[in-house]
Amino acid sequence: MLRVRCLRGGSRGAEAAHYIGSRLGRVFTGWVQRSFWSTQAATASQNTCAADDNKATSPVPKDCPVCSYNEWDPLEEVIVGRAENACVPPFSVEVKANTYEKYWGFYQTFGGQSFPKEHLKKAIAEIEEMCNILKREGVIVKRPDAIDWSVKYKTPDFESTGMYAAMPRDILLVVGNEIIEAPMAWRARFFEYRAYRRIIKDYFNRGAKWTAAPKPTMADELYDQDYPICSVEDRHKLAAQGKFVTTEFEPCFDAADFIRAGRDIFVQRSQVTNYMGIEWMMRHLAPEYRVHIISFKDPNPMHIDATFNIIGPGLVLSNPDRPCHQIELFKKAGWTVIRPPVPLIPDDHPLWMSSKWLSMNVLMLDEKRVMVDANETSIQKMFENLGISTIKVNIRHANSLGGGFHCWTCDIRRCGTLQSYFD
Repeated sequence: MLRVRCLRGGSRGAEAAHYIGSRLGRVFTGWVQRSFWSTQAATASQNTCAADDNKATSPVPKDCPVCSYNEWDPLEEVIVGRAENACVPPFSVEVKANTYEKYWGFYQTFGGQSFPKEHLKKAIAEIEEMCNILKREGVIVKRPDAIDWSVKYKTPDFESTGMYAAMPRDILLVVGNEIIEAPMAWRARFFEYRAYRRIIKDYFNRGAKWTAAPKPTMADELYDQDYPICSVEDRHKLAAQGKFVTTEFEPCFDAADFIRAGRDIFVQRSQVTNYMGIEWMMRHLAPEYRVHIISFKDPNPMHIDATFNIIGPGLVLSNPDRPCHQIELFKKAGWTVIRPPVPLIPDDHPLWMSSKWLSMNVLMLDEKRVMVDANETSIQKMFENLGISTIKVNIRHANSLGGGFHCWTCDIRRCGTLQSYFD
């Protein structure tokens, strides 16, 4: 998990603007005034409803190990990430754009080295306990391979060290019986997919679909090398203008910028997900699924699930500090929008790659059970008032690596069918 925005200056900026205007102008007329439903989504909706009005399920093979359509159907199998060997990413421009100034010295000093050993040890123990609790709740748990992320690597376009395999939600998106490998946007995460290949090959051999999105070169042209951030105020200004550190040089996206609600999938343009990446997903998933762009008043957008977390059919947590510009469209569709309480995490706890709002980054085991941080008593009470039982787990040290329960997991199989919650 993580979170600011930018079109390249000069000629590359002009090229990026021209690309967005020519390729996506039919979909977007401006950052704030962008239509909730894209042209493709509307067409897909018409085709789907007209041709298959009564369809509730997709043709998933009976014994397929992969099947998940939303964030709340009963959870049967999940991948949980690893903190082992986690390394601080080098302090490159895309890392700077997604971290806050008070931690820049940390990245400059420790980039390419291990996160603090004692902190990692505690995070590893927390995630092990989380896995044990999931198993006790009847969920099958799979883990990625442990890899030495300190190894330096070089491509024709850049050099870097790795980061971790802690957040499977960042790199993997399950849509029906298909696992989609996200291309990613951080150079330190270029080879992160290697930790999951053993698991994915097994799913593939047992009948699942497997798609790897086009891998970006991550050449210098993908990033605004002069992205002008010095303060939170700068970030707010750039975000309001729809500017990001990633350009439109080639498709890139992190899977965690997408969140699912049956036939409708919502995505934000962020520091790590560009319009070209979103367009690729729209074309890939059409016509059965409709991908909709939504936006937020967010000074540092990166990964949607600590800003907008769908927790049930017609039920969404919406971060009060980062309001959604299109929220009325959810309300008009009959959805209940809940503003979670202010997080309780103390100011002195290190959050190197995320905000305190990981408190709302929860994992639904089904509509009536949620995995929530044991320290966040306010949000526990909120869920209990909604009639949802809380499964309390302490992952405070794991939070420091950039994720909450939703980030640390990728649900592989949920017991449910493909439905539309917006028709």
